[in-house]
Amino acid sequence: MTDMFDFAAMGLPINLALFAAGAAAVWFAGVRITRYANVISDKTGMGQALVGLLLLGGVTSLPELAVAVTSSVSGDDSLAVNSILGGIAMQVAILAVADALIGRRALTSIIPDSVVILQGGLKILLLSIVAAAIVVGDVPILFVGLWMWLLAIGTGISMWVLSRAQGDKPWVPGDSEISKEKEEKQAKKEAGKDKDKSLNWAVTRAAIAGVVIVVAGYVLSRSADAIAEATGLGQSFVGAVFVAIATSLPEVSTVFSAMRAGLYTMAMSDIFGTNLFDTSFLFVIDITGGSDAVINSAGRFEAFAALIAISVTAIFLVGLAERRNRTVFRMGYDSLAVMATYLAGLIILYFLRDTGGG
Repeated sequence: MTDMFDFAAMGLPINLALFAAGAAAVWFAGVRITRYANVISDKTGMGQALVGLLLLGGVTSLPELAVAVTSSVSGDDSLAVNSILGGIAMQVAILAVADALIGRRALTSIIPDSVVILQGGLKILLLSIVAAAIVVGDVPILFVGLWMWLLAIGTGISMWVLSRAQGDKPWVPGDSEISKEKEEKQAKKEAGKDKDKSLNWAVTRAAIAGVVIVVAGYVLSRSADAIAEATGLGQSFVGAVFVAIATSLPEVSTVFSAMRAGLYTMAMSDIFGTNLFDTSFLFVIDITGGSDAVINSAGRFEAFAALIAISVTAIFLVGLAERRNRTVFRMGYDSLAVMATYLAGLIILYFLRDTGGG
């Protein structure tokens, strides 16, 4: 793999140290950017869902973009595609783990903003385009596969729909213990800690934190790649699991910070927003991947990875619609189902690793 720095040549101890340093930097920056995002939401009047989508989702997805484009340019199409598809499912599983932070309430029973449901539905639609492309095959048109053009158009329409959805009626029963107004009050309470700060202050520091996340996230992913390749698990499994874990660490820090602050809509919107951006990156990979449509290098492994991402998202959408407030091991039933689906999916991917994309 061609890289500015040959991480594999640095040896295992150095890569382990780089991974640990990158993880610490990402965690610190992720905690900070959640704080700045809430201040921006408060001072601009933008809702948590929109800020979670555009700021947190956009920034925390940049490490995935860096890894995917670098891998694609280097000719590692399988790693590029699998780091994206594996990362999407991994990030949804992060929400399931974060659910335990709430305690006695299920996460999906206290999300009052219907925009989150819309984000999840649009994400499933885009992932379905990807799965269809893998099954049917793609044909390059103007240096990009036809299915990937459809994906790009779908992403554009999705962002337009989401930008117009802000301010819709909250998705919450009238007798609910948690309302959109209560969550907004909690957000204002958190933002009130920085009431003497300006919007420019929040934007500048959010940008700095974003740069740290991008650089540290890139180091994380490349060092993880070097560490994982030594195990001989196969490039497809490495991309879908190990590199996906590394590039998902920004989401871990931002989601956990938002959950602790009581900003539940922002937390879920961060994940679904990141997923939307990540899926669209397959179009970018196709542009940088050479003359053939990059999705043609995918196989059963990649198709199943996409189906895992669709399944775990659908489970949470069912939870958001049902709003069942029961927990097991401090997690909602849907979060428990998401974790079981994801872990079972990893087992299947392990056995598909040599017959799929890698």
